[in-house]
Amino acid sequence: MKKMFNFLFAVVVCAMCVAPRDAYPYIDKNVATLRIMDKAAGKTRKIDAPVGTMINIEKLSILVRACKQSDPFDAENFYAFVEITKNENDKIYSNWMNRNNPGDKPLQNPDYDVWLVECK
Repeated sequence: MKKMFNFLFAVVVCAMCVAPRDAYPYIDKNVATLRIMDKAAGKTRKIDAPVGTMINIEKLSILVRACKQSDPFDAENFYAFVEITKNENDKIYSNWMNRNNPGDKPLQNPDYDVWLVECK
C-alpha cells in the first residue's frame, strides 16, 4: 500500500511540474502586416508595420503595440494590438485585431478601413 501511495504521489508531483499545454499559447512577432482601404480613392494597400514603430500613411498614424501568433500546432491565427490616430491628434482606434475574425474589431472609419493580415 505504501508503494502505491508513493507512486501516486510521484505522479501528482510530476503532473504539477509540467506546464499545461496552453501556458504559452502565443508567439511574439516583430511585424504586423495590415491592409488599409482608402474609401475616398477606392484603393487598398498592404503595409508592414514593425512593432513599436509609428507608421504614417496619408492622414493616419499607426502604432502596433504587439503582434502575436497562436500556437502553430492549433488553427493558425494572428492578433495585434493597434493604435490609430488621424491627423496626428485624434485617436480613432485602440484595440486588438484578430485575423481570423476580421469583422470582429477592425477599424471602420468614414475615410479608412484597416484589417490585420498576419504577423511576421
